[in-house]
Amino acid sequence: MEAKTERSELTQTAIVDVALEMAALEGLESLSIGEIAKRLNLSKSGVFSRIGSREALQKAVLDEFDRRFQQDILVPALREPRGLPRLDAIMRAWLARACQPGHRGSCLYVAGAFEFDDREGPLRDMLLSGVKRWRQVLRRSVLQAVECGHLQEDLDPEQLVFDLDAVFTAVVRETRFLRNPLAAERGWTAYQRLMQGLRPPRT
Repeated sequence: MEAKTERSELTQTAIVDVALEMAALEGLESLSIGEIAKRLNLSKSGVFSRIGSREALQKAVLDEFDRRFQQDILVPALREPRGLPRLDAIMRAWLARACQPGHRGSCLYVAGAFEFDDREGPLRDMLLSGVKRWRQVLRRSVLQAVECGHLQEDLDPEQLVFDLDAVFTAVVRETRFLRNPLAAERGWTAYQRLMQGLRPPRT
């Protein structure tokens, strides 16, 4: 029984892995139980029994994307001191992730926002929740940098979060659509210029 359960869990992991790669390259709406079954050489009923409906598959993909996103960006940054060192680490990892080739560099938060911008429903709500949750992480990091005296006390944290997100979104487009090999470097330069204007004046 234990071996059977382990095999089932491995199969479910494989289903989500393939679905995440497919969604990253072709969009969340491209996902289908039949196509996933075909790519894994499984029956449709075998996929359905492990993951459920197409909507459940899409939600599982978003959950896994969110987990990997946090693992790639936030977890390493938390090893850095609070304040600007941590915010710098977040931004470096965020930009570096966007420039990875293929599905590894795809951001469902960016692509999904365009794919579902004019739609309503649970999948849009889930995407929106993920984006807002990430922005809260950024906002908390910005406020910690202010508390540590690394950034001006009177800055607008919401504006800075907007600016950071704008830099990242631009890098995604530069990398994936314009195929600019200097995208990460351009993004980091834009970030540094932004932060230079927000440092406290020297006394």
